[in-house]
Amino acid sequence: MDGVISAVMDNVWAIWLLIGAAMVFFMQGGFAAVESGFTRAKNAGNITMKNLIDFCIGTVVFVLLGNGLLMGAPKLGGLIGMPNLSIFTDYQNYDFSAFVFNLVFAATAATIVSGAMAERTKFISYCIYSGIISLVIYPIEAGWVWGGEGHFLADRGYLDFAGSSAIHMVGGITGFIGAALVGPRIGKYVQDKKTGKKVAKAIPGHSLTLGALGCFILWFAWYGFNGAAATDVRQFGSILLTTTIAPAIATVTAMIVTWVKYGKPDVSMSLNGSLAGLVAITAGCAYVDAAGSAVIGIVAGVLVVVAVEFVDKVLHVDDPVGAVAVHGFNGMFGALAVGLFANPNVPGADGNPSGVAGLFYGGGFKQLGIQVMGVAMIAGWTAVTMTIVFLLIKKIIGLRVTKQEEIDGLDIHEHNLPSAYADWLPAVDQSLIGVDLSDTLPAGAKVAEKISVPVVNTAPEGVKITNVTVLTNQSKFEDLKMAVEEIGITGVTVTNVLGYGMQKGNPAVYRGAKLESSLRPKIKMEIVVSKVPVPLLVNTVRQALYTGQIGDGKIFLYGVENVVKVRTGEEGYDALQDNP
Repeated sequence: MDGVISAVMDNVWAIWLLIGAAMVFFMQGGFAAVESGFTRAKNAGNITMKNLIDFCIGTVVFVLLGNGLLMGAPKLGGLIGMPNLSIFTDYQNYDFSAFVFNLVFAATAATIVSGAMAERTKFISYCIYSGIISLVIYPIEAGWVWGGEGHFLADRGYLDFAGSSAIHMVGGITGFIGAALVGPRIGKYVQDKKTGKKVAKAIPGHSLTLGALGCFILWFAWYGFNGAAATDVRQFGSILLTTTIAPAIATVTAMIVTWVKYGKPDVSMSLNGSLAGLVAITAGCAYVDAAGSAVIGIVAGVLVVVAVEFVDKVLHVDDPVGAVAVHGFNGMFGALAVGLFANPNVPGADGNPSGVAGLFYGGGFKQLGIQVMGVAMIAGWTAVTMTIVFLLIKKIIGLRVTKQEEIDGLDIHEHNLPSAYADWLPAVDQSLIGVDLSDTLPAGAKVAEKISVPVVNTAPEGVKITNVTVLTNQSKFEDLKMAVEEIGITGVTVTNVLGYGMQKGNPAVYRGAKLESSLRPKIKMEIVVSKVPVPLLVNTVRQALYTGQIGDGKIFLYGVENVVKVRTGEEGYDALQDNP
């Protein structure tokens, strides 16, 4: 009878492994939502495509080589697995479950980088990177940890149950290197006029709601990520408990830290706190108890806030979604935390105590030393190999899109997609205000010299009220605003609009069908004047906008019958004066 029960339970846990693998695959959707929500709408289609292609390219290369390097017979002192093609030559005896399980984890490591390099990376360059990390970089280091007997770190007792270091730290380090080499987004860093120092500007994402949905998806799927390898009910329950406590406490901690630091609880940073707690508990989820997971959560909640600001404000590396802080810093901390908080009485694979003891549970420095060695080895391998990979890609085909492509959005230029939200009105991109865009003209275009028009400074006879409406590119807003302020204009109304001229926007194709016209984002500035001469205003606007290229804009003049100031009841000329 015991044998029957044992056989049934073996099959139950084998089925659960595959269900857990499917949950890990679902994390691709969570990452896509988080990264899209935390970036601008003009790049949402590109982000979605990258998360899709990570898994698909990863599957191809993992079949050919990656899985063999990870799970093959250890060679070179356990530093590499011997690849084989048994998936093709001996399919009937192949371990299908292990392949699927390892594949979905490889895809997770690859997709972390998408967020760190978002909004300015060439799609072809990203595809090449994605293939390389799943082909060689990840399989080799993951084999050290999970390849089994004979593999380097496994033989030395290194513990990373579900991948704080082998997956998340690798993704975070790779994201940091990629983001540093590709450079920051246009308008992210500006020179402070008073101090001359480089200052980081916020570039908010287009949908915190979408980002939050992605966070909930990831949290749900993380129960499969951490729990899929469980082989006992008590061990499984303990894993899910720690996988709940750590992110919950990390979220509360991040909320409190931002509340104290900024005066209000920060939504996006709290979402990052949830993910940081999940990353930090991933290595030790099967080795720590409730108290240990709580402490890990507290540290993760503080660490993610500090790390986000450190990367952004000190290192000046532009990471739009906080991937380096969430995965890199907390992945490293999570692996080290096993050496600190592992409790020998936590249920192991057979339900009995695991026997793994960290520094704070009577184990001394032995396990911590092993963890430090493993983290250093994995981090060093990743940093060296991925730096080489990105430098080669940058040298051969380039990492970054052109300035104009970045300004317009990667959706339109990389995927011929006018917008991921076809019926929505895009917002004015505040990060581009004041940025020099003189080098974004088409290749070979002849740039006309800046015009110089005579300025008329005398007011016209009589009192005349005129509405001057200007339509132009969003990127010219700051130049236009400063120019009209210099001639005494004290009030303007600016509207975000869509439109096209004789050229009908950029030609586009959607799902194989040609779009008749592509609406382009513009700004409409309305100025009602009576005191400032209209010719002066028109000439000033022309000087501010003129490049000699199609799309400089247009100026419309309308007569205004009357103006009434609501507060005082003044009318006409008097209503437009700035009187207290």
